[in-house]
Amino acid sequence: MKIFFLQAQNGDSIALSFCDDESKPRNIVIDGGKEVTYFNRVRRNGPLKTLIDGIKNRGEKIDLLILSHIDNDHIEGFLKWFEQDKNAHEFVGEVWFNSGEAIANYLKKPKNEDLNLLITDGSNVYTGVDEGIEFQKYLRKYNLNLDRLIMKDLNWEDFNLKIKVLTPTHKQLENLLEFYHEETGDVRYTAARNDWSKNLTDIIAEEEKPTFRFKQDRSEKNGSSITSLITYKDKSFLLLADSHPKAVCNALKDLGYTKENPVKVEFVQVAHHGSKANNNKELFELVDTQNYIISTNSSGHGHPHKSVIARIVAKNPKAVIYSNYERVADNILTEKDKMDYPDVQVKLISEFNIEV
Repeated sequence: MKIFFLQAQNGDSIALSFCDDESKPRNIVIDGGKEVTYFNRVRRNGPLKTLIDGIKNRGEKIDLLILSHIDNDHIEGFLKWFEQDKNAHEFVGEVWFNSGEAIANYLKKPKNEDLNLLITDGSNVYTGVDEGIEFQKYLRKYNLNLDRLIMKDLNWEDFNLKIKVLTPTHKQLENLLEFYHEETGDVRYTAARNDWSKNLTDIIAEEEKPTFRFKQDRSEKNGSSITSLITYKDKSFLLLADSHPKAVCNALKDLGYTKENPVKVEFVQVAHHGSKANNNKELFELVDTQNYIISTNSSGHGHPHKSVIARIVAKNPKAVIYSNYERVADNILTEKDKMDYPDVQVKLISEFNIEV
């Protein structure tokens, strides 16, 4: 199996390529990144378009397309694909997407209009209320969405692959429906500089103080992320989107995992591009792995936060941290970090291969 971590600016776009038990090629795509992940006005083809064109040219399709949640940096690439490729629906099998309409129907409550996803007919893509075609109507038109909710405790098995959904919970979907409002201009989403000049030893010492308190992300959209423990044959890995760590920890503990008996995985995709509000110590203590993958070019929000790297290293001083952007891989550790933790590795990644 190959897992591709596409360069999606400060977003996520992940693709799984593998064979089923009859040796037939299968493809799963999770999130579409920013608009340029599909179409770059300078280079024309973004990495998502190149990936999709390759699937088409091989006579294959996207067997499962997952939109983890409706942040711009996860959906824009999909919207741009549907906008530019009128035959996109022909290459998609099943779609997982918790639409505002489906959540409202499930909870038997009024719809939240700010949860509409729209595609414009021009060159711009929006996630909010604006003129255009609703994404959900597009899926419904081509029977791509089953109107079921993808939430905690869903177990999906096909193509010799198992997906155990960890989040969102019922409560997180309820929060999204009732409390989400378009976040344009919200101070929580303004640009921030990175904090990579801080040293790991200083951060670890600070967080070991009894006065330290972890502050979890409060975004309803991020909390609604579809996260999963995926197993292919006998190898597993964790994809955490932009999830809230406490919900993920609770899901892992409900499956019987503890600090003494953590879930063993080939890698974990670090939540929310390495945001300090989405990755707590307990999460890393519940996961047994050498490999931590962070997807972002660090634009916008200054991700990954150095405190997340410190939490990883405090748990695993021999960790291998992967970034899909050279700027992050080359600069996340200080010279003091390299001396203090000589066994920690930071590597550039575009794909992760799992041998089975």
